[in-house]
Amino acid sequence: MELTLNTEPMADIHVIRQPIYSRTLHVLAYELFYHHNSAEGVSEAEQVLSAIADMGLEHIVGGKQAYLVLSAPFLEGHLSIPLPADRVVIEVMDEVSPDVVQNLIRISRLGYTVAVGEQALVSNNTVLLELARVIKLDVRDKDELQLRSYVKALAKFDRLKVLANHVATQEQFLLCKELGFNLFQGDFFCKPKEVKRPRVPSNKLAMVQLLAELQKPHVAVSKLEELITRDVALSYKLLLYINSAFFGLPKQVESIQRGIVFLGVNAIKKWATLLLMARAGDKPNELLVTAVVRGKMCELLAEKVEYEALDTCFTVGLLSVLDALLDIPMASVTDSLFMAEDVNQALLEHVGTCGEILACVLNYEQGKWDEARYAGLDEKVMKDCYLHAVAWANQACQVLIGDF
Repeated sequence: MELTLNTEPMADIHVIRQPIYSRTLHVLAYELFYHHNSAEGVSEAEQVLSAIADMGLEHIVGGKQAYLVLSAPFLEGHLSIPLPADRVVIEVMDEVSPDVVQNLIRISRLGYTVAVGEQALVSNNTVLLELARVIKLDVRDKDELQLRSYVKALAKFDRLKVLANHVATQEQFLLCKELGFNLFQGDFFCKPKEVKRPRVPSNKLAMVQLLAELQKPHVAVSKLEELITRDVALSYKLLLYINSAFFGLPKQVESIQRGIVFLGVNAIKKWATLLLMARAGDKPNELLVTAVVRGKMCELLAEKVEYEALDTCFTVGLLSVLDALLDIPMASVTDSLFMAEDVNQALLEHVGTCGEILACVLNYEQGKWDEARYAGLDEKVMKDCYLHAVAWANQACQVLIGDF
């Protein structure tokens, strides 16, 4: 399915998103991080807000809320925010003047949610803590005792949710959850647990074995059909998926064989791969969304440089989350799947065309703007490909896994 997005107003603005999770690892919102080539200041915030409004918030965050950091200088003079109040959380991380506090009170009355940083607690800004509905605590440099004392100090603000920011590992997530944090943010969901297991866990072995068969470079149509139809649940879900409005096929597909005819071998392989990955069960759905965003952005960048192996690039992006999905090192993943050597090298060392494209996508995803470069493509191309991939993944995953 193709999307046409109006990204022209954002020509000089790069926007990426990072999920904010509930205690059950359901994505409640995305924080939007942006990079602008012009000088920082009020004009930058105005342009970013205008650009996001022009782009359409739904294309960036789907049906979720958007967290946006706005500077104190901007908030001193602006109450007009061109985004719907019920979809936006205004973050204030700076020290603020009484004038800013008064403007935040007015903004709150307009229906916007206010989030503050831990500076509000450190400075004992009671007015701000009573106004805010979320407080973000950076957990990177704090031990359990410090975190526990922060949570205890905030307990009297009963309407204030505590967000653990920069959660780096599954173990850190579990600790913060035990201490009573309400919300969680960080790249812990994209990393494998810190376990010493070198092999695929037994409860996921059958899934990985079927994945391995699907990744063989020259699987015949008859063999592909046999592999999928042998797994009744997979074939049923795949038929439901390819008959959805997302694909927009001209008529109903009643068999895997007909699906292969309509979509082609490579397309069936990559969507069957994604459906199998969705079986992991014990990981947040956002990991699959990340896989699809990476896959689509890899494919779009490959298309921009006229590289023929688009499906391979999509698959490399898709499979780049398997270490986190299976909680094993990526080297064990590639050993288990028996994939083509160029795919292995792309995943392990980011070499070759697919590997270099994947490295570019990973850097962009992490906001490493200066390192997100490939084959001389300009910044606007990078930005357009990312936003297109996000919007496309939102729609694809809505069909695949529902309200993620």
